[in-house]
Amino acid sequence: MTAMTNMTERDDAPQSLVDTVADRVVEHIRANALAPGSPLPSESAFAVEAGASRAVAREAFRSLAALRLIDVGNGRRARVAPADGSAIGRMIDHCVYTNQLSVQQIFDVRRTIELRTAVLASLRRTEQEADEICGIAEGMKRSFAETGNVMELDISFHAAVARASRNPLFALLVSSFAPVTRQNWAIGWAARPTDAERMDSIEGHGVIADAIRRGDAKAAEKAMADHFDLTVRALLNAGVI
Repeated sequence: MTAMTNMTERDDAPQSLVDTVADRVVEHIRANALAPGSPLPSESAFAVEAGASRAVAREAFRSLAALRLIDVGNGRRARVAPADGSAIGRMIDHCVYTNQLSVQQIFDVRRTIELRTAVLASLRRTEQEADEICGIAEGMKRSFAETGNVMELDISFHAAVARASRNPLFALLVSSFAPVTRQNWAIGWAARPTDAERMDSIEGHGVIADAIRRGDAKAAEKAMADHFDLTVRALLNAGVI
């Protein structure tokens, strides 16, 4: 029992120290109001401050990089990372694969969020953003026969609408849905048995884009709702949800 207790203590101690160093890094960023791209002190500096080894500090940096709080790279100092949805996306993807979330639950959340992004985008978008959103919708039509391209353009479209909402949290959350979208997109596409049904889905993006360009919030919200309802029906027909 004593030997097992000692082993547990040895296993726990390094992780606790790693967390301590990671907390020091986060506190440093906040205390100094560092912006994305700002360089951080070295691993050694944080190790000395926390009374830890450089190996522990390196592990702390890696854990923060995995969470996308900092950027680390060979041959240069770590920097404060810009926000992105990759860490949240990995968590959502993990939850789906481990049956902690269903695809339908994710679509319920997506629908709620993206109806709002469509409304806000129609009210707040710049001309450049309107051009980008409409351009992506047109690109989907041109790429109709290239399934992989259509999928990536679909993801880019929703991300562009979220950015145009001028709410960075919406943009972050919408981008986090990309991994699950890639896992299920082809199934939903195949569940639309005719080219006409597939084109209906693509043209739905054009309707959203047009409403956003015109600044018609009500029409943008309805078009986004129609788009999600059509997608959910396709996934239901495919047995995904």
